[in-house]
Amino acid sequence: MVSGGCRCGAVRYEAEGDFAHHALCHCRDCQMAHGAPMVGWIAFKADQVRFSGAEPVRYTAPSGSTRSFCGTCGTPLAFVNEETLPGIVDLPSVTLDDPDALAPQAQIQVAERRAWMADLATLPAFARYPGE
Repeated sequence: MVSGGCRCGAVRYEAEGDFAHHALCHCRDCQMAHGAPMVGWIAFKADQVRFSGAEPVRYTAPSGSTRSFCGTCGTPLAFVNEETLPGIVDLPSVTLDDPDALAPQAQIQVAERRAWMADLATLPAFARYPGE
């Protein structure tokens, strides 16, 4: 079982059993929804996922996909697209209580990956903010 939730703790979730996949998505829709160049998604069958606490707010895009997020702090919490992945709930893997426990298995939608991501490993790296 894995558990996780939003930043403020208002919404929590648990998922039991084996996950279907864990991938880094580079699609433009995920970039815009998260304000990030990619999003890690860990997918479970819908009947394996339980939410508790506050009811997540939902947004359904014209494409038919539904994204859920905390109405208090705005943390993205779930993605569902019954057309492309019926019966699957994708959870942002960084919202897991232990986000390092399960490593991604693949990168998807790389056709929309930001060009500058190719050189990411060559950038200077700092343990905290530069100068600390």
